Amino acid sequence: MMAMSLGDDTLLCNYPKCRAKLSGFAWVTSCSHVFCDQHGSGEFSRSPAICPACSTALSGKLDIVRTELSPCEEYKAMVLAGLRPDIVLDISSRALAFWSYQVHQERMYQEYSLSRADTQLKQMEKVLNQQNQSREIELTAMRGEIASLKKVMEEYKRKYSEVSERLMERNRQYQKLQGLYDSLRLRNMVVGAGEREMPLLHGNRDLNIAMARQATPQRSPQFLSAAPIGDSRFFSCLEGDGAKTFFQFSSPARDKNQSFINKH
Repeated sequence: MMAMSLGDDTLLCNYPKCRAKLSGFAWVTSCSHVFCDQHGSGEFSRSPAICPACSTALSGKLDIVRTELSPCEEYKAMVLAGLRPDIVLDISSRALAFWSYQVHQERMYQEYSLSRADTQLKQMEKVLNQQNQSREIELTAMRGEIASLKKVMEEYKRKYSEVSERLMERNRQYQKLQGLYDSLRLRNMVVGAGEREMPLLHGNRDLNIAMARQATPQRSPQFLSAAPIGDSRFFSCLEGDGAKTFFQFSSPARDKNQSFINKH
């Protein structure tokens, strides 16, 4: 049911989806409902007419009345003129009852709206609490996961530190080995160069000795080469070219052998 708003002297259209404030002309029904001119004209143009608010059949001649909500002063002066006071009071009481019904319907509608809003609010609070609980569970799980990830990260940091220290130690060992390798390579290069120079030194030494022997006079006696058959053998100490005949000996044995050879 649609009714007027509380604390307001303006009626509201009782059409379920309208609830517009009424002004000018309105359609009033015998079932105590009121509609704006637009919806009243549309709904009550069909026969039989049915109240859109309570589905009551409105077949009487005065079950539906189109009335002016703000009549002029002449109408208000003449509408109840000539009627007995009891009729005027009866009409007024019925008009007030209509107004009270509209207020009561509006209060019921507001209470229904409030109850529905409260129900929706409780449902939303319930859903929100469930979501909060779910989020809290997820948050707790994420906190646990974060804690475990922090532990893993600390373990990785420790391992990284150990690996870094090992790497630095290996680098130091590598640098040391590299230095040893460079020194050994340099030593091998020096030794190889010396070995290549040794034959040249030996050759130069032999050459120097030979040249010295040729330049120095021979002081040691030596045997001359054998002469042809028939010549005498002699031992000479060479002092010069003219000293070959200074000592000259003939060997009897060689003379005999020579004569023997000549005989035969």
